[in-house]
Amino acid sequence: MSVLNQKTIKKSLEFKGIGLHSGKEVAMTLFPAPPNAGIIFKRSDLKNNNLIFPSVFNVSSASYCTKLTNESGVSVSTVEHLMAALCGLGIDNLLIDLNSEELPIMDGSAKNFVELIEKVGFKISDQPIRIIKIDKKITYKDNEKFIIFEPNKITLEIDFEIKYRQNSILNQRNKKNIYMDDLKDMFYSRTFCLFEDVEKLKKLGLAQGGSLDNAIVLKGNEILNTEKLRNANEFVNHKILDCLGDIYLAGHRMVGKITSSQGGHNVTNQGLRELLSNNENFSIIELKEKNIPHSFLVRNSLKSSA
Repeated sequence: MSVLNQKTIKKSLEFKGIGLHSGKEVAMTLFPAPPNAGIIFKRSDLKNNNLIFPSVFNVSSASYCTKLTNESGVSVSTVEHLMAALCGLGIDNLLIDLNSEELPIMDGSAKNFVELIEKVGFKISDQPIRIIKIDKKITYKDNEKFIIFEPNKITLEIDFEIKYRQNSILNQRNKKNIYMDDLKDMFYSRTFCLFEDVEKLKKLGLAQGGSLDNAIVLKGNEILNTEKLRNANEFVNHKILDCLGDIYLAGHRMVGKITSSQGGHNVTNQGLRELLSNNENFSIIELKEKNIPHSFLVRNSLKSSA
């Protein structure tokens, strides 16, 4: 059976933890889903209108995390780390059951999600995958922040740069080839914040569940956590993780080149809205062995045999 066919997980998986911003305990269970189902969130704590289908266009907030809201006003938030794990692992179909609005933050990265999903393994269907191919260059700018989407026939490349005037340690740039590179350091990279911003976030009702167990906290150039950096580019690698998770809200994996400077959830979402609002900017391709990029085939073959 082709490694280019749609995948789900072999059996259900449960995660328990705390919501980063809500501070509430949450139980989340991942269930296998049939081909062409896509990724679906279900709020099991609600009886009605409790399904949320990820979409670039139902992002209702992109401030400090990505929040999705359906037509009935039911939401799920902080979806980006799990979505990045699913995209990087090639999961096309999944039901995500939650008993609260916010996903568990775990250790602030996608590490726990990736490790358990890989442990249970994948179920491969007989249905081919689809990808979004960027056909035209699209640029979205917000003052100094920007994101650029460009065509790339063979892979998905994310080139990301962060700049902080007050913390030189945070001035980083890195590039990831999503279908060829080892993504472990990206998956394992934790969210981060500045010490001076912690109280401000809490006063805004955010980061109620934040701690040194689920975020890197910087005071000047000093890392306050007992566990220091997991990799030299952990800060920018986490931004790439966030970007990949937000990109997967497009509904399919993507082939193209993405360049972003000082961006975040909102810049990525606004850029994606501009890209996907015009059918001339992109194509959706059902992949066959004869037209698949070599890099995509190699990457998925490695994951299938793992």
